[in-house]
Formats: sequence, structure tokens, C-alpha cells
Amino acid sequence: MKIFYMVLGTISLVLGAIGIVLPILPTTPFLLLAAFCFTKSSKRMHRWLCGTSLYQKHLDSYVQNRAMTLKTKLSILIPASIMLLFPMILVDHILMRLFITGLLVFKYWYFFFCIKTIQAETAE
Repeated sequence: MKIFYMVLGTISLVLGAIGIVLPILPTTPFLLLAAFCFTKSSKRMHRWLCGTSLYQKHLDSYVQNRAMTLKTKLSILIPASIMLLFPMILVDHILMRLFITGLLVFKYWYFFFCIKTIQAETAE
């Protein structure tokens, strides 16, 4: 099982790193998954990930305080919302459109009411 978590963590880390350059991929969720997988597979890999600037910049404030900067929240929400708008436009089924609308509303509600917003200076 450790090998599975190691492979999944590595894939998530790579996708998170690509997400820094490509706005289509959200960085933070992939890095959270990588941190979780490395915790399950290897303490050494988890310590290494926690020491990287990638982790410090994108995840440390969330892990420590369950809080994110507004910029981080928007960098997660906007690309994911754009990706959800494509099926909403392309699908002709009303129930699917309602589901996607509900998902969008829940996502924004959760990020702005359940995760505390901190100033950028506080996060560093």
C-alpha cells in the first residue's frame, strides 16, 4: 500500500507543480493530496515536501491555520469554475446543469465561509 501512496503522491506533486504554470490545473489540491500520500507512504518524503518552497508558498498557511490568502483561494476557485462552466454550457440536461450550479455555489460558500481568509503578510 505504501508504494501506491508513493506513486499517487509523486503524480499529485508533478500535477501541482504543472498547475503553477498552467492555470487549468489547480496547484493547492494536488499538493494537499501529495502531502497526504507522502504522510502515508514515507516520513522522509513528507519532510522533504514540507521543506520545499512549493509547500511553504501554497500549503503551509492552510495546514497550520486552516486559512488561505485571498489570492490562493481565487487561484483555486477560478480555474476550477472555468472548467465546470464547459460541461454546464455543453450539456443539455437540466438536472446536470442544476448539479453543476449547486457544486459551484457550494464550492464558493465553503471557501469563503469555512476557510478563514488571511492577509498575504500573515501567511509568510
